[in-house]
Amino acid sequence: MPVTHPLSSCGHELDMSDEAFGTVRSSADCLGDVAELRRRLEDDGYLYIPGFFDLALIHNARASVCQRLAADGWLNPDYPVIEAVGRDDKVTNYRGDLAKNNAEIERVVYGPELLGFYANLFGEPVRHFDYTWFRALSRGQGSTPHCDLVYMGRGTHQLLTCWIPYGDTPLEMGGVMLLEGSHKKSDRIKTYLEVDVDAYCENRPKEVEKVITKGGWSHPGFLSKNPATLREKLGGRWLSADWKAGDFITFGMTLVHGGLDNQTNRMRLSSDTRYQRASQPIDERWIGANPIANTLAGKRGRVC
Repeated sequence: MPVTHPLSSCGHELDMSDEAFGTVRSSADCLGDVAELRRRLEDDGYLYIPGFFDLALIHNARASVCQRLAADGWLNPDYPVIEAVGRDDKVTNYRGDLAKNNAEIERVVYGPELLGFYANLFGEPVRHFDYTWFRALSRGQGSTPHCDLVYMGRGTHQLLTCWIPYGDTPLEMGGVMLLEGSHKKSDRIKTYLEVDVDAYCENRPKEVEKVITKGGWSHPGFLSKNPATLREKLGGRWLSADWKAGDFITFGMTLVHGGLDNQTNRMRLSSDTRYQRASQPIDERWIGANPIANTLAGKRGRVC
């Protein structure tokens, strides 16, 4: 993957040498071979399926989000709404509200195509979290490296995340990036993987104040604020791609991942959703008509 300009994440310039940065492997060639898909998921920690979705589905979902952003004054009126060019005086990142009560987004993430893919992969009926994460990431924004387990580990740990870009997303626009082989290094981040961001120690007044009184997290959730030094510490390469409309990538709960910084004036629009075997326990924070998510109802105290 030729890169002609520096890339950064969380404000830190990344090493773009072949030893430090690479491209995710496509598994579109084995979409009909479930045994090979499972083997690659175990080996690589992810499955990248380019061109999976009908482009009309993605376009309709993008249009619905762009219309909401424009109506709320987040887009530069000098450009077509569908281009999602942000205003210079406003910064946005996580925007779960854009996916709420959004039939076009739900058609993509909970439609028969994707549910069929996961049912085939798991080999049995599946269910999904009812909460949809969505990002409209403006210039200068990126995501800190983390594992999803610390946010959703109260049910089965055999969850899979699905990340979908709503429009072409070249590297400089800030797409997701994965740390190669990190799913096989859980012993090195064992303490971190035991974190539940909504759990707190009842016998520690400062944690009680932080989590219960102020509604925060006992742990910030990220593994590091510096993706460059984290890669040097854990090894492997950061992997990403020039994502296209219609693509998706799926990965497990212990794969370290983050996001490149957006160096453009266009918002990076993406969703991430979760899927699991219907027969396994599910995290109560993310299901139901109105998931409790990270609210006070989702906090869990214990004596430490």
